[in-house]
Amino acid sequence: MSELKVNYQTDPSQYKHIQLKTEGAIARLTIDIDEDSGIRPGYKLKLNSYDLGVDIELHDALNRIRFEHPEVRSVIVSSGKDRIFCSGANIFMLGLSTHAWKVNFCKFTNETRNGIEDTSEHSGVKFIAAVNGACAGGGYELALACDEIYLVDDRSSSVSLPEVPLLGVLPGTGGLTRVTDKRKVRHDHADIFCTLVEGIRGQRAKDWKLVDEVVKTARFEDTINARAQELAEQSGIAVGATGISLTSLEKHEAADSLNYKYVSVDIDRNNKHATFTIRGPEGDQPDTIDAIVQAGMNWWPLQMARELDDAILSMRTNELDSGLWLIKTVGNAQDVLKSDDVLLANKDHWFVRETLGLMRRTFARLDVSSRSMFALIEEGSCFAGSLLEPALACDRIYMLTLPDDEERSPRIAVGAMNFGFLPMVTRQSRLARRFYDDATILEDTKALAGTMLDGDEAEKAGLVTYALDDIDWADEVRLAIEERLSMSPDALTGMEANLRFNGPENMWTRIFGRLTAWQNWIFIRPNAVGEKGALKLYGKGEKPNFDWNRV
Repeated sequence: MSELKVNYQTDPSQYKHIQLKTEGAIARLTIDIDEDSGIRPGYKLKLNSYDLGVDIELHDALNRIRFEHPEVRSVIVSSGKDRIFCSGANIFMLGLSTHAWKVNFCKFTNETRNGIEDTSEHSGVKFIAAVNGACAGGGYELALACDEIYLVDDRSSSVSLPEVPLLGVLPGTGGLTRVTDKRKVRHDHADIFCTLVEGIRGQRAKDWKLVDEVVKTARFEDTINARAQELAEQSGIAVGATGISLTSLEKHEAADSLNYKYVSVDIDRNNKHATFTIRGPEGDQPDTIDAIVQAGMNWWPLQMARELDDAILSMRTNELDSGLWLIKTVGNAQDVLKSDDVLLANKDHWFVRETLGLMRRTFARLDVSSRSMFALIEEGSCFAGSLLEPALACDRIYMLTLPDDEERSPRIAVGAMNFGFLPMVTRQSRLARRFYDDATILEDTKALAGTMLDGDEAEKAGLVTYALDDIDWADEVRLAIEERLSMSPDALTGMEANLRFNGPENMWTRIFGRLTAWQNWIFIRPNAVGEKGALKLYGKGEKPNFDWNRV
């Protein structure tokens, strides 16, 4: 399959697969996939099966619920097709895709599912999967991401994870892990469930905790509506707020760059790296909730996060050879800290809460991106508070010192935002990850909040890897880049993932870890993708030819 560039921006007027409707406190996300509108040619999205284009729409719809419809407190996820909820990722798309496409597709799908759970936890918006037909593979994974699953009892609708027996691969974007860690399905029941092509329906699905309720067809719609109303009334979200319109980002693409207002990416193709530059707030910033709401999509924290999110997704999918990302900032560190103070002072307001949520999820994309990342703290940088987080996400942090010109030496600063408001998927702050939850070091670091630290002070506090003077800076950074790019990308991906997630495990880290290890391996094994592999032969009427050696 040819690797055409992917655009992650869309809006409801462009949707081909998702319908979003709101009625007061309840929203309906209806999956009605157009089989002739795949994001790439060569396959049909039959049986409500999805590809990356469907997930892009779902991701956008979720953001519109968060920002344009703050009145919504429960969401019903259902199908617009008769007797089929969703059959999961399109198998023919996977069979035609490159390995990199499959893995990036799975990662984005996973992040979108995690985003549903993140919104439930932090915003109190509850999700009900109204499984009104057969629900398989990634379709069931979507249901698993919801708070509750209701299955229609029509003697044919079932839930299933058939990837192992049918395709020789795994339900690796969250299926296996959510079945055990979230649904608490007993492991022997899960073993049977994950090896049955036809899945499980009716009362057994409820008895095994695969769904919450099984409801007869005649009562299904009324039951779902009543439960959605109950959840909405329990959510505690303030009613009466007016949403903010999510306008399209202004994005200028050139042959070797992406440019937004607050984010730019410069791609060095010859040397296989890219430089992300994040700009701090400019000019007077709103400091009251009325002014923040009036700024809307142009409010710096929100616009910056939206732009960075789009840039990360674009680079992950479209620029596979840029194996090293250099992260820089430009601006006034004090202005970033002031912006953070305003965010935290108003964190209980719905608009600020959702902005913090977008920042949290965007920075978490850096943590799980399979790229080496170095932060470069140079003259004019503003790595402070919330903008220190991208540096703390990096594998190394290099900081310039100017011994002969202290006035021009860059400074960094920790702030309140660095202590739990923008956590990784481990639920740790990046500082807690950095210092292995050492309470003494974290208290010492918290005592430095708001203090502008030069390179030597930052290195002493353990906040940067190296503080380099201007004589050594250019050569040391160049050598570090060249050294990194001389190493095996596969080995680096494995090493970085292990080192970045050194703390406690939870469901999300287990999902990402298994996605990286299991899917990466299984997706390139002949049993799945060889000439006679199960994934390649799907739909052709031939039996796969397995290598029976267990390794």
